Amino acid sequence: MLQISATDGWRAAHARATIGVLELSGLDNHGSSSRLNERKRAIEAGLRERYQGFSRQDFLALPVMAEYERYYKRFNKTYHVQLQLESIVLKGKPLPDVSPAVDANFMAEVETLILTAGHDGQNLAGPIVIDVSRDGDQMTQMNGACRALRSGDMIMRDAGGISCSIIYGQDARSPISPESSRVLYVAYAPAEIAADVVERQLDRIEEHLRLFSPNLVVEQRRRLTA
Repeated sequence: MLQISATDGWRAAHARATIGVLELSGLDNHGSSSRLNERKRAIEAGLRERYQGFSRQDFLALPVMAEYERYYKRFNKTYHVQLQLESIVLKGKPLPDVSPAVDANFMAEVETLILTAGHDGQNLAGPIVIDVSRDGDQMTQMNGACRALRSGDMIMRDAGGISCSIIYGQDARSPISPESSRVLYVAYAPAEIAADVVERQLDRIEEHLRLFSPNLVVEQRRRLTA
């Protein structure tokens, strides 16, 4: 089990924020899953029905979305889950097909709107800490680009450096791949988002994962609060 803690700096900078942690082992992430694909189509249809007639301002008025919009606005960015939800509802686009364990997270995100990163646990090295970015921090993004981070963002660090940033996403070392068998999902919820919504996100991820990998073992599931 990975050892994960939060720094006093994170707690001071992000009072009332919540981090949800879900670590699982025994994953089979090869190929595709007909059961997962059926669930995707059901989620897409449900979202289009639920948000029929919504405009961008209507999406931004949703309580969870509004909190992320406030967070992202500090960095002059747009919440990417908002854009993904709009593409499904307003443009008729499907959920992506990457790999089952990645797709399960995307599916949960558009249901609960909670931002969550998925990591290959075997590519993370302790100590792992939830922290706040500082001037001079850098990370190598999934596309291989080196990115200088703005200070004040919620991030996760391990022994190899910064492995995730809310604003700039995940690093190039630890994303889930088809070969991943131990995975770590980390949900990032800014202040004022209720803890039960974070719990619902973790529930949804595990539920989707068990559609194609029923023998998963939960290594840890917990929340860190500021």
